[in-house]
Amino acid sequence: MKDIMGMMGKVKEMQEKMETMQAELADAETVGQAAAGLVTVTLNGKGAMRGLHIDPSLFKEDGVEILEDLILAAHNQAKAASEDMAREKTAELTAGLPIPPGMKLPF
Repeated sequence: MKDIMGMMGKVKEMQEKMETMQAELADAETVGQAAAGLVTVTLNGKGAMRGLHIDPSLFKEDGVEILEDLILAAHNQAKAASEDMAREKTAELTAGLPIPPGMKLPF
């Protein structure tokens, strides 16, 4: 019975840490850029877009397709950085816990 109580305490502690981590991710920012910084996308740690900057030199009638590609590239870079940050924070949080391989957190 003592082991179950100890395990329940650890689960509660981990839940609190996960909530803290989620709040930290919501406040954290990652930036992706394309065309040497002419297009930048800022995301929070959960992947929500917080900002988009497009250098005015890119606003040309015949350059719409290129601009769209640059925005996508910058967004994808920021999204990858956001996912890496979340993965690192989750790994720190769960270090030493017997979590089955492939199990995604948070649950």
